[in-house]
Amino acid sequence: MKSESIQQIMELRKKIRYHEHRYYVLDDPEISDSKFDQLLNQLKMSEAANPEIITPESPTQRVGGSPLKGLNSIEHTVPMLSLDNAYSAEDLLSLEKRMKEQARDEFDGFVCELKIDGLSLALIFENGKLVRGVTRGDGFTGEDVTSNVKTIRSIPLDLNDSVRQNPIRVEIRGEVFLPLESFKALNKERELNGDSLFANPRNAAAGSLRTLDSKVVSKRKLDFFVYQILVDGEIPGDHHAGNLNWLNKMGFKVNSHWKLCRSMIEVSEYCQNWEHMRDQLSYEIDGVVVKANSIQLQKRLGETSKFPRWAIAYKFQSKKVKTVVRDIQVQVGRTGALTPVALLEPVELAGSIISRSTLHNEQEINRLGLKIGDTVLIEKGGDVIPKVVRVLKDQRPKLAQDFQMPQECPICKQSVHCSEGEVITRCINMACVAKTKHAIFHFSSRKALRIEGLGEAVVSQLVDKGLVRDPADLYFLQLTELSELERMGHKSAFNLLSQIEMSKTRGLSKVIFGLGIRHVGERTAKILANHFGSLRSFSEAPRENLEAIVEIGPIVAESISYFFSLSSNKQILSKLSQAGLILTEKKSKISDNKFDGQQFVFTGKLSLFTREKATNLIEKQGGRVSNSISTRTNFVVVGDQAGGKLEKARNLGIAVLSQSEFQKLFD
Repeated sequence: MKSESIQQIMELRKKIRYHEHRYYVLDDPEISDSKFDQLLNQLKMSEAANPEIITPESPTQRVGGSPLKGLNSIEHTVPMLSLDNAYSAEDLLSLEKRMKEQARDEFDGFVCELKIDGLSLALIFENGKLVRGVTRGDGFTGEDVTSNVKTIRSIPLDLNDSVRQNPIRVEIRGEVFLPLESFKALNKERELNGDSLFANPRNAAAGSLRTLDSKVVSKRKLDFFVYQILVDGEIPGDHHAGNLNWLNKMGFKVNSHWKLCRSMIEVSEYCQNWEHMRDQLSYEIDGVVVKANSIQLQKRLGETSKFPRWAIAYKFQSKKVKTVVRDIQVQVGRTGALTPVALLEPVELAGSIISRSTLHNEQEINRLGLKIGDTVLIEKGGDVIPKVVRVLKDQRPKLAQDFQMPQECPICKQSVHCSEGEVITRCINMACVAKTKHAIFHFSSRKALRIEGLGEAVVSQLVDKGLVRDPADLYFLQLTELSELERMGHKSAFNLLSQIEMSKTRGLSKVIFGLGIRHVGERTAKILANHFGSLRSFSEAPRENLEAIVEIGPIVAESISYFFSLSSNKQILSKLSQAGLILTEKKSKISDNKFDGQQFVFTGKLSLFTREKATNLIEKQGGRVSNSISTRTNFVVVGDQAGGKLEKARNLGIAVLSQSEFQKLFD
């Protein structure tokens, strides 16, 4: 390839990046959409003719690649903490007092930023190139969504020259969101396709970013506002306001409505103004983030295990409107929970028409004193879920009717059950149609029987066509039946049947977990499988025998006993046995109780052993493994590139072990 051709392609890339920045970041395009498409197509053809020069940061690489099989977990090197909330002027004054008490000469006002109602995201740049995008997750560990992040046009794939030349690790943090127009267009498309609608832009953004097919994500027009920069793990500069300006110069999209306030009076005015003007924006906000402007003061104030002490989120009051409860219906959720739902006189609230509102349970209805026909005030909790907050009893009509929870499931007509000490009534009939799809999807999930290729769309078709009524029916499917499903075909059907056949050997603990018995999680399933050794012994165990097992309390025992008391659930067990699943498990012997009752947590990348092998070693000696650190944690085992868990362990005074030190415990 000629050097002048390389130069032409490089210039074309630079030109496209410039126009992307004008359009997606500055919202000030210089050329038409068709002209931009021509430039992009020209680059695609040039790169197709010279594939050896295609790089990950080329504008052509934003279209998305092959679908992913799953999202990998990534630990944050610096925790992405959440924000403490403020709801009043008094809360803001407490923040000011705390800051000024700790400040020496560092106090330099507050920076107020609109709190975007989206999904927090960290972008990792190494040597100026975008190498990873990670969701906030639990603040310590997030999910790798790099391929999806690259489809967001307002995110640059490489930094400008001033930063690129420095071999440093730059982390950019911000909020992914879906503009209101894009949200409406997406829901309209889903409605036409017969898909379920997203409840709000935030859910749509979160669901889109975690979609496994980046080509789908690229069509949803996600956007991104940045709010923080870390250089080699540290906040650079002297002032947060200066960092926002620097981020803007680096080519990132900074929300232009931020303001430097010199006093809490200015902060309060800013919050009040935007609470009234929020509906004028093209995206949703649910408050204002107030931060100390001085970086030195931020470092001095530090953070708790959950929140930074130098920032707070002032939450807007939820909007309330008046409407009438026309009826109360009961719906059956995925876990069998019977939930009363108020059918409302349609009313507009926070930009959407509300005609339904959950009432949670019978106790909540009694607390409200609600009757059918009442006039009520509703609001969107957190500006997301509509809820009834008050009954206007002075407007109650004479014909208002009391509501009573049904004594049987409205779908399968079997009797319902409410455990002692709970307020939720449940249908625990596993064959209930309302629960079937969720039960099958859970049964085939990675932590249960791990049937690859059995996604939600396939499960829905199987149930809707009457081919599967419970998880056991999966093992009696025929190739011809599967081949006739939409988007399946002979090869895909054959592969799915192979996966179903392989799942028969997963083991008893996986089957117990896959049954979806309430209160029986993955670890409890392992304990039960190891104790009883067979599904038959487990299903026939008296309640008192269950309660006698360590870590199995009366609530879990009651749930298990009631589950196996239903004939429909017993029939499922019989079919699983007929299908040839391995329903026994050799009882593992605990070599000794060296770590009886002690808790381990792993962090970082393990190179000397797998987490599964280490977990087995711990459990054989009476210990257990947890994903999160707490005061109950006894040991934290550290691998390479350990994140925030290591720092948290040290702060709590928990014993920290290297991989080799951990191995020595079991030599």
